[in-house]
Amino acid sequence: MDVVSDAIASARIGRPDAHRVGVSGSWCCRLPAYEGVGFHVVLAGGCWLLPDGGGAPLTLTAGDAVLLPRGAGHVLADSPADARTVARAVPFERWRRDTDGGAARPPATQPEQGAGATELLCGKYRFDRTHAHPLFAELPETVHLPRRAGHHPELQAAIGLLGRETGAALPGADVAVPGLLDLLLVYLVRAWATDRASGPGWPAALADPVVAEALRLLHAAPEAPWTNALLASRTGVSRATLTRRFTALVGRAPMTYLTWWRMSRAAKLLRETTHPLEAVARQVGYSSPYALSHAFTRTFGVTPGRYRKAPGAHGQQLSS
Repeated sequence: MDVVSDAIASARIGRPDAHRVGVSGSWCCRLPAYEGVGFHVVLAGGCWLLPDGGGAPLTLTAGDAVLLPRGAGHVLADSPADARTVARAVPFERWRRDTDGGAARPPATQPEQGAGATELLCGKYRFDRTHAHPLFAELPETVHLPRRAGHHPELQAAIGLLGRETGAALPGADVAVPGLLDLLLVYLVRAWATDRASGPGWPAALADPVVAEALRLLHAAPEAPWTNALLASRTGVSRATLTRRFTALVGRAPMTYLTWWRMSRAAKLLRETTHPLEAVARQVGYSSPYALSHAFTRTFGVTPGRYRKAPGAHGQQLSS
């Protein structure tokens, strides 16, 4: 797998949750902070996103997508609402339900039509942040990807397909929609990285041909007996050049990164499978359960066996 695929797969839990809503007139709803990654896609019309904590409001129009990598709390509204209006924002779950009464009318089950109507796809992905790839640490609180002609066509295609699949009771939609939501997350992260490829950090690492190839090799076969010399040979540069470029863009040396990735993979296998420790060790490049246990304990501060058995141990962060 490549870095972006692995970064998502290593932290994603379960299936994404999404709701299509339609509303018109004056409205304002609140989405509190939550564990996970949130997103909004504007299918029609427009609205404003007002971040908690006084961040700059975002104007969203049809075709725009927003990713909230750390589940930051925010308000969605028909206009740049003042503080008094924001304080009275209706909780999203109540806002989207078609219930009787209430001061604020929730959206209808079917999107409303006519002037001023807005259609949104709002949802979130569950994430285990104890195994979050450092790529996600570089994402800002809010990633706004506005629609522009010819810009990220794969993202716009996914948005178009999601609009169709969630807009009518089509055969197979229960399978199609989760798959499209998975694609949406990939395309959002990819679009963010592509737009920032000339800057520092992970976007630049993914755009650098030597570093990107080194990362691809390490992710494709973390169990291989990698050395700096072997990795440099496979990427076509000297050891010194590889180490310098890799460390500058990734933030750690190649073998240090490999150890981190092996530990992340081991933790996921321990959490999600019943494979014996010997099998886990082989899958992440360690010659014996003892060797893995020593490295794992040094990283997590707990043995693999205790990590697997104790739910509290799963909340520990990987060392940077």
